[in-house]
This record gives sequence, C-alpha cells and structure tokens, in this order.
Amino acid sequence: MTELATAVASTSTSVLDRLAPLGFTHEPAQAHLNLTPAELIEHALRNDEGVLTDTGALMADTGQFTGRSPKDRFIVRDENTEDSVWWGDINLPFAPDKFEQLHAKMVAYLAGKEIYVREAFAGANPDYRLKLRIVNEQAWHNLFCYNMFLRPAEGEDTSWAPDFSIICAPGFEADPAVDGTRQKNFAIINFTRKMILIGGTGYAGEMKKGIFSVLNYLLPHEMNTLPMHCSANVGAQGDSAIFFGLSGTGKTTLSADPNRGLIGDDEHGWTPDAGIFNFEGGCYAKVIDLSREKEPQIWDAIRFGSVVENTRFVPGTHTVDYANKSVTENTRTAYPLHYIDNAIEPSVADAPKNIFFLTADAFGVLPPISKLDKSHAMYLFMSGYTAKVAGTEMGVTEPQTTFSACFGAVFLPLHPTKYAEMLGRKMDENPDINVWLVNTGWTGGAYGTGSRMKLGYTRAMITAALNGELTDVDYTTHPIFGVEVPATVPGVPSEILDARSTWADKTAYDKTAAALAEKFVENFKKYADFANEEILAGAPNVAVAA
Repeated sequence: MTELATAVASTSTSVLDRLAPLGFTHEPAQAHLNLTPAELIEHALRNDEGVLTDTGALMADTGQFTGRSPKDRFIVRDENTEDSVWWGDINLPFAPDKFEQLHAKMVAYLAGKEIYVREAFAGANPDYRLKLRIVNEQAWHNLFCYNMFLRPAEGEDTSWAPDFSIICAPGFEADPAVDGTRQKNFAIINFTRKMILIGGTGYAGEMKKGIFSVLNYLLPHEMNTLPMHCSANVGAQGDSAIFFGLSGTGKTTLSADPNRGLIGDDEHGWTPDAGIFNFEGGCYAKVIDLSREKEPQIWDAIRFGSVVENTRFVPGTHTVDYANKSVTENTRTAYPLHYIDNAIEPSVADAPKNIFFLTADAFGVLPPISKLDKSHAMYLFMSGYTAKVAGTEMGVTEPQTTFSACFGAVFLPLHPTKYAEMLGRKMDENPDINVWLVNTGWTGGAYGTGSRMKLGYTRAMITAALNGELTDVDYTTHPIFGVEVPATVPGVPSEILDARSTWADKTAYDKTAAALAEKFVENFKKYADFANEEILAGAPNVAVAA
C-alpha cells in the first residue's frame, strides 16, 4: 500500500463521519482531512492544478470565471428567510426543492472523486465565530481555505458539528433548465440547511465571500454585531481604526501603516461589548502591477504556502509578471495573516477610535478630509460612494459615479438601513469615536483637469486624525454636503483643504458639486422609504446646490 493510500485509509473513518451530515452517504474514492499546506501543494502539482513560482508560491488559474458572478449568487427563500432577507437584484431567491436537487447531484458527482476536507473558523473572537467544514474538489482551493479562514490550534479536536458548510466543485455544472440556476455556474446560500453550494466556477473568492454574506446575515440578526467590509489596524496604545472603501480608494494601502499593527484587510465585526475582530485568517489582495516599492508587505508575503491566481510568468522564467493582464486585471494572491510582519494575532482590538470612509472622487468635489456627525455618517455609509475614471468608450467624457451600500452592497442579505442604524448606535455607545470622509481622488478640478491627491498628503491627514491633532482646529461646514472641513492639518498645505478654492473656475466647481449632489439623492431614492429621519438628515443640500 502506498504512503498516500495508507494516510487515506487511516483517516477515512473520521472523514466519513464528518461528511455524513453533509449528505455524503457513499465513500469517496479518496478523502483527505486537514492536509498541511505542503501536502496540498504536492497534491495540486500532482493533479496539474498549478505550478510553483520562483518565490515558492503556487500559481493557479480559476478557469472561465476570474471573479465573482453576482447574478449567479442565490439565497434559498423559505420560511426562515422570507421576511428577513432584502430580496431584489442583489439577493436572488432560490427554491428549497431545487437546492435539494442540486445538493444531491453534487454529492453524487463527488462520490467517485478525490476530495479535500477542511475544518476552520470564521471570526477571531471565539464568542462570535462560526465553525466551518469545507469540501473541495481541488487541492489548491483547499489551500486557499487554509490561508483565508482561521486555522484551529494544532491538536485541537475538530470533530464538532459545523455551524456552516461549503461544498465547492468547479467541475460540476448545473443544467439551468432543470436545476433553476441562471447558467451552469452557481453559488447558493441556504440558511436553514447551513450550507453553501458552489459549482461550475473555479474562482476561489466565491467561498470567502459566501461566508462573508453568511456573517452579514447572522451577526446582526442573532448577535447584535455589526459586520463590516473594511480594513483595520491598531496603534501602540490600543487605539484601533477601521477603513471603509470600494476598490481603488486606497483601503489596503492606507491601512498598511508600519507604525500600527494590522488587524485585517477586508472583513471585520464590531460586537456590543468586546470591540472589533477579524473574520479571516488571511489576506486576499489584488496583485495587478504589484511591485516591492508600492506594496512591500504584499510582495514579501507571496512565498511558499501562498497562492497567486491568474497571473503569468515572464517568458522563459518562473518569475511572475505582475503587469500581465492577459487573463484578467483581477489577479490576486491569498496568504495567511501571519505572513505580514506587523499583523496582530489574535486579530482582535477594542472599539475603534477613528472610522475612515475612503472615496476616490474623480469629480474633484469632496474635501480631502472632513469630519462627519452621526446623520452624515449613516447617510454616507449607506451611499458607499466613489467615482471611477472615465473609460475610453466613445462619448464618455466624465467620471462615472459608483454607489455600493455600506461599501459592500453585494454581500448584504439584510436591508442597508439595518447596518446603517447599527453604525449609528455604535456612535451613540462610543461618543469619543470620530468618523472621517477622506477623498483620495482628484483636487483642483475633475479628472482630466485636476490632479490626483498626493498619497503623502492623504497619509498626513489620516495620521493627524489618528493622533488627535484635528481635535482643536477650526472647522467650516460644506454648504452642499454638510461635512465639517478642518482649516488646518499638520504637514498639509491649508489651501488644498477647501476643495472649491483649488479650482481655478469656481463656477465650474459649483456646477459639478451640484451635479454630484443630485446623483447622491437619486441613488438614495431606493432606500428613502426605509430610512429614518436621522439618516435622511445627512443628505446633500440640493437646494443650496441648485
């Protein structure tokens, strides 16, 4: 008997015991439980799932899908979710009987295959964590889960009943006409069965974001805890800060501070009494155009045990060409949190002293930093605004607004007002918290006329806020957006703090600001009937803008 077969035989009983509650009634061809990264890499290479880079990372392709497929992500609609889930374009309903049908097909598909089973946690705070059991068709997916979720301590008994399970089989494709899906790929969350089914796609991020969506439902619903799509760090005095922002706003870059410990880069919870905690045990970072000079922490973390997705080599080498976009611009790496030198473990901290909403305003309208009261904080949180630079399409001559509720609308099973109201309560319970809006975008004019805000100035503004240096300075109220703009910030020229004063054409500024205010109001119409008066009070003053 081979060494591999011996290992499988010695663990098959315990693996089968764990698989039975997930519906596996027949013994798989081979089932591997909680393999180490080195073992998973060996399996991945043997299975032709990837190749090693010259730094030792495993490079794998995700196939046809190089990102999440939001239109193919469903939630089972039953008596438990009927009245609680925010149904619509984001949370698409799926019939319980179709889920059972797909589940049976997936289990049958995997019955004769080699599979990889992993037990892990989501949530660094033991009082708020989920116990996970994950079944993967591919070894590199299991390595991804090892990196991204929290790992049990060595020797810890993991024979527990999971709080949630994932079955992920990229090779299994649905029949839309029979199975009720939109197309062959799918990601379906069933809160009653406590299970996620993922098939027809090799994009590993579907597993990570599936569990994030689960936490976005369960934590507010059952534990009075606010889930947040944000990065977080903590200072030497225990003063934590959180950073919200959509892609391209600087969330990862600005939270990576050598003078502060990294709590996490993407997903956190804020408990009623125990502060904040990271949901994950790793980082899933974009690597397009990565360099050691721009992102030294990420660069150094890409080593043996890490995964890089959809990248390509410099010809004739095993050196990754991070500028190569031939597969996708969404190239990524997944590595455990402890690969970052200043990461803190366990990744928990006290309630934040400062909250930053990051926006890359390509219209050049918003101040580079401003302070928010409770109403404006809730309104801007629900708006989740940034602006993307105009593309190269004919007729597109101005930046494009992007609004994503709570800076993560696609992961919110509940109505956005639920999360905004929770944020408001957190501000009431912690009156010393400061909430800031930081524009990392344009100044002196919109994209094409103005210039991008210097990173050094943005870092200086955030440092000043973290150090309490903006407590006693004078503020003026922005006439349209109602935010409070500081008159001075250490290390930053005062003349750039007032966005309007940086524009040569003040009339053009006023018109652009008025247009952006209208876009905010138009976007918010879909929430207005559910928002309370305090949230609505944070809306831009469109009358002034007009």
